[in-house]
Amino acid sequence: MEPHPTSVKKHSRFKQVARAAFAVLGITAVALASVNASASGSGDDARNRLTLIAPAGAGGGWDGAAREAQQAMRAQGIVNNAQVVNIPGAGGTIGLTKFAGMEGESSTLMLMGITMLGAININGSDTTLEDVTPIARITEDYDVLVVPANSPYNSVDDLVAAWKQDPGSFAFGGGSLGSVDQMIITQLAQAGGIEPTAVNYIAYSGGGELATSLMSGTIKASVSGYVDFADQIEAGRLKALAVSAPEPVETINVPTLKELGYDISLTNWRGIVAAPGITPEQKQVLQDIVTEVVQTPEWKDAIKRNQWTDRFLAGEEFEQFIADESEAVNNIWNELGY
Repeated sequence: MEPHPTSVKKHSRFKQVARAAFAVLGITAVALASVNASASGSGDDARNRLTLIAPAGAGGGWDGAAREAQQAMRAQGIVNNAQVVNIPGAGGTIGLTKFAGMEGESSTLMLMGITMLGAININGSDTTLEDVTPIARITEDYDVLVVPANSPYNSVDDLVAAWKQDPGSFAFGGGSLGSVDQMIITQLAQAGGIEPTAVNYIAYSGGGELATSLMSGTIKASVSGYVDFADQIEAGRLKALAVSAPEPVETINVPTLKELGYDISLTNWRGIVAAPGITPEQKQVLQDIVTEVVQTPEWKDAIKRNQWTDRFLAGEEFEQFIADESEAVNNIWNELGY
């Protein structure tokens, strides 16, 4: 995710931003001293020292999941020394590119998810998830569509009707380019008869900035994870109009987009991958570590606190899931004209 909001309307501009980001990547040294250790060691080294890469800035969803996993590892002694390293930028594709170059690194894992799939497409990344080693899916959660409490829009229909009158002046906020947030917003535009490429989308680095921009009037509406807005919704500062889940969510007291007549449902899932070129034995050690983490009371508490859903999936099933999701995300952007 980028450190400052950026308004983007055209796919060509997305690719220009991506090329610039990767050019910077080529000439900028990223501090990865802790990441580059034990590149030639055995898979068992991961039990002594493990690095978790969050390919985003501090405070985001991937960073939060990495730090929750780190805490569980420490509390239960799963790994002797677990560290988190942030490599932000371009929806995770800068971190992905760096990680894909760490051939044989057997003591490092990277967080990823559906947002990375979208960023790979939108940014025209030459590096894809085929260049790393899938380990496991760990969580799912859902996005909500919100507006300020004093907004005149009290329903999704109200919002879409106003949005349709002048899409260019209707600023929507969400996460990084290609994120599940942007996918939902762009699908909603199409469902409402708005040209997807006319969407005035502003990318932010985190939910706190989104909430602030909503309440200040910088943006008129936003889509992001429920946990990003939960406190402001409960305090009456924001109104939640819909959730992106395929079915009603017991802990989120708003209708789904599907219930409201918009055939849109996307899940914000998160997973973990390893570096390319590791041995089957090293991969098994890393998969065992992740499996142990999700069984800890610390991780179960994190699931509850963050209102995530436990959707652990590993091995060949996770590999197939990534392939299916990659195809689905590419189809979404292709259908939307990007």
